Amino acid sequence: MNRAHNFNAGPAALPTEVLETAQKELLNFNDTGMSVMELSHRSTDYEEVHNEAITLVKDLLEVPEDYEVLLLQGGASLQFSMIPMNFLEKGKAANYILTGSWSEKALKEAKYFGETKIGASSKDSNYKHIPALSDLDVSEEDAYVHITSNNTIFGTQWQDLNVASEVPVIADMSSDILSRPIPVDKFSLIYAGAQKNLGPSGVTLVIIKKDLLSNKKEDIPTLLRYTTHAEKNSLYHTPPTFAIYMLNQVLRWVKDNGGAAGMASRNKEKASLLYEVIDQSDGFYTGHADTNSRSLMNVTFNLPTDELNKQFLDEAKKAGFIGLNGHRSVGGCRASIYNAVSLESVKALQEFMISFRDKHQ
Repeated sequence: MNRAHNFNAGPAALPTEVLETAQKELLNFNDTGMSVMELSHRSTDYEEVHNEAITLVKDLLEVPEDYEVLLLQGGASLQFSMIPMNFLEKGKAANYILTGSWSEKALKEAKYFGETKIGASSKDSNYKHIPALSDLDVSEEDAYVHITSNNTIFGTQWQDLNVASEVPVIADMSSDILSRPIPVDKFSLIYAGAQKNLGPSGVTLVIIKKDLLSNKKEDIPTLLRYTTHAEKNSLYHTPPTFAIYMLNQVLRWVKDNGGAAGMASRNKEKASLLYEVIDQSDGFYTGHADTNSRSLMNVTFNLPTDELNKQFLDEAKKAGFIGLNGHRSVGGCRASIYNAVSLESVKALQEFMISFRDKHQ
């Protein structure tokens, strides 16, 4: 069977080796005579998978000992509510740096729980760039500062993650987690839906500093408290066992392929192939993001006319390239080249882009 060139923005491509392992083990995991989906989450066989996944996250991201790693449900979108619910204190403001649609949604949810502010925004330029660190309005009176490290819709990414602050810094890293080494110790909380770089949808990774957990409000439902999950090793209730099994398999694959540094090298090579085509096309392809804010995960671009955009997407789909449609807010095209997207697929897209330009320029 021929595999598609999968450039979907999420759920996204998974490593072929991981899918093959899951296929092989689907009916009989670890000689249990059952699928991992059928195992009790209290069984030794499942707990080994669960604990290995947490250990691999700690190792691959060099998570300091004063952090907890949680495996939660509800997607990154539930974190938009859980964070202010747990950490937005009266008399303080939650500070959101707006760099795209997902940071806007996070801000919207925070407003239900208390005072908010916008510490910087690139909305006026249709989110073409990441604000400079020197332009951030951060105060000791902020409850926390929230950033979105990569913006799938607009194709921008924070190049410098050293967001210095006297207050907790929280990051939504759903679309670039483990795509490069990150300074975990610069953040009090990192969260990421798995369905782009870590595995299938269904599990959300949270890395949280233990001193943040000491902030215990009394009026939060049990399941929405971070302490609930930290105290029970993310096993307070039935976890998404198959999603965590797949997460563990992807983490093993990342480790076997050079870890976070290996992913960074791989992703830079892939992104450079596509940005080269854009930059050398004499304006036939126009990137949405400013050069110094470009994402290594989502390459966004437009052709000279809407008609050519449509023709490009139609011909690309017929040629086996899936998921290249840009988001409606920016239009055009988007190639999401997360960790598992192969270099071969990106090279094939590069050749297709060159060929299409040569025919229509």
